[in-house]
Amino acid sequence: MTTTPAHTAAAVRDTGPGAAPVVSFSNVTKSHGSVRAVDGLSFDLHPGETVALLGPNGAGKSSTLDLLLGLRPADSGTVRLFGTEPREAIAAGRVGAMLQSGGLMEEVTVREVVALGCALHPRRHPVDEVLSRAGIAGIADRKVNKLSGGQEQRVRFALATAGRNDLIVLDEPTTGMDVTSRQAFWATLREQAAQGRTVLFATHYLEEADAIADRVVVLTKGRVLADGTAAEIKARAGARRISFDLDADARGDESALRTLPHLTAYERNGDTVRLQSADADATVHALYALGLHPRNLEVAGLGLEQAFIALTEAEEAAAS
Repeated sequence: MTTTPAHTAAAVRDTGPGAAPVVSFSNVTKSHGSVRAVDGLSFDLHPGETVALLGPNGAGKSSTLDLLLGLRPADSGTVRLFGTEPREAIAAGRVGAMLQSGGLMEEVTVREVVALGCALHPRRHPVDEVLSRAGIAGIADRKVNKLSGGQEQRVRFALATAGRNDLIVLDEPTTGMDVTSRQAFWATLREQAAQGRTVLFATHYLEEADAIADRVVVLTKGRVLADGTAAEIKARAGARRISFDLDADARGDESALRTLPHLTAYERNGDTVRLQSADADATVHALYALGLHPRNLEVAGLGLEQAFIALTEAEEAAAS
């Protein structure tokens, strides 16, 4: 996925700690029965940021978005959008949202449903502009119940951007889209960020978070596990990737490879070995000490997906 994060646009605006937050969570809790979905959650979002919200299933992402949008009340703590109650900011037309839950009206055309969304927005955009921006002008006369999953997502995005919002909240926005549609979607969203809007999106596509977000917030068990740039999240995970090939007659003892020092993960596919290590230098030194002669040796930092897995697994191990 070849995309450019929105850092350039965000860099020219005041997005630092001194800027008045667009979103502010302060020691927020929320339980569903006996399950604590949000547990003392605190974080701020600032103007112009594009923020990815990540976390394993059950981490509290959906509950956090529900609280942010005023769909559920917090049990304790405070949630503020632009310094006000969430519903007040939404009623003022400052927030657009694209959620997984909730269906679209059927037996109406795409144009009709988008026109309704525009008519209801206090700071509406022209319908044709919204259709074009969302990439659905070509299917404007098609009935909503005849759309593909990816096309439905585009209609939801159109509704989320039907007016001049200052904050756009997206929950798994590219589910059902093919690669080309996903790239076009994120190009459109980068334009929104470049105009000064704050964007918060939850996604299971970690390559999207790595490519698009200028900040990543990782949740686990309703708390912030990590918060920073994608590079900072990767660095925090600590481990590095090591890969190499071994000749068929020099594969060595499998058990010896598995006991190399500082390993956090081991994988072998034919002659290719892939490792993760908390101390790559020591692991590689021990590898040569085994008398092996690895070919095509590569040592690199973790990708965001591997870093995410490493952080959440470490948290789970610490809690057990």
